[in-house]
Amino acid sequence: MSKHAYVFPGQGSQFVGMGKDLYDSNEQAKALFEQANEILGFRITDLMFHGTDEDLRQTSVTQPAIFLHSVIRAVVLGSEFKPDMVAGHSLGEFSALVAAGAMRFEDGLKLVEQRALAMQEACELAHGTMAAVLALDDAKVEAVCAETEGVVVPANYNCPGQLVISGAFEAVEKACEGMKAAGAKRALILPVGGAFHSPLMEPAREKLAKAIEATEIVTPMCAIYQNVTASAVMDKDEIKKNLVFQLTAPVRWTQSVQAMVGDGAAKFTEIGPGKVLQGLVKKISPESEAESLA
Repeated sequence: MSKHAYVFPGQGSQFVGMGKDLYDSNEQAKALFEQANEILGFRITDLMFHGTDEDLRQTSVTQPAIFLHSVIRAVVLGSEFKPDMVAGHSLGEFSALVAAGAMRFEDGLKLVEQRALAMQEACELAHGTMAAVLALDDAKVEAVCAETEGVVVPANYNCPGQLVISGAFEAVEKACEGMKAAGAKRALILPVGGAFHSPLMEPAREKLAKAIEATEIVTPMCAIYQNVTASAVMDKDEIKKNLVFQLTAPVRWTQSVQAMVGDGAAKFTEIGPGKVLQGLVKKISPESEAESLA
C-alpha cells in the first residue's frame, strides 16, 4: 500500500502575510499564535501578518515564523493529518517533530528561538556564506570542496543537480570558481547571513545541544527521516542526537526523499509557507504525487 509523507519547509520560504488566514479563520490557530506571542515576548504575529520583507529576513523572526505557520497548519488539519512518515528541511525538522507528536508545541518553539539566536551569534563570529551549485554531480561538488583551501563543505543536497555549499567567504568564492571549471552551469553566492550547516556553526551547535538535551522528546507517531542520516528514525535518543548535529552536518534532502520513496511513499504533502519542497520532491521523484498546503 502506498504511503503518505508530510514534509516541512525551512528558512527562505517566508512571506509577508503568512499565517494570517489561519489566525482569522480558526480559533485553535488563533490561540496557538497568541500563546507563541507570549512565549517569545513580542508579537511575532504583527511581523508575520503586516511586517516587511526585511522584518521577516531577520533570523530571530524568520525561524519561529516558519515553524509557527507550519505547525499550526498541521494542527488545524486535525484528524486529516495522518502521516505515514514525516521530514523537514533544516529548520523544518523541528516543525516535523512537533507535528508528529515527538515534542510539545511550546518546547519546539523555544528550541527554534534558541536555534535562531545561536545561529545569529555564530554568524557574527565568522565571515561565512553559502552558494548554490547547479548542474554538477554531487560527487564532483564534494571533490571540489575537498580540494579547496579553507572551510567549505556541501551543505544542502536539495535535488539532483542542485547542491548548496557553505563555509568561510573566501573559500566559498574559490570553490565557486572550481565548480565552474568542473562544468557547473552556475555557482552563485547566496544572500544569506552565514555559513549554515558547516563547521562554522560549531559554536551554535554547542549552545543548542544543551537546550536539546534539556527538552523532553518522546516517540513520534510515525518515523521521521532526519537531515543528518536521511533514514527513518523513531528512537527518541537517536532523534536528539541527530538534532544536535544538524547545525554542522549537511541537509541530505535528496537522500531523505529517495529513502521515503524507497519505503513506500507515493504522495508528499508540504505543510507551511511556500512550495519549495513540493518542487524539489518532483525533481527527486517525478513519479511521486506532490502538493502544498500553505
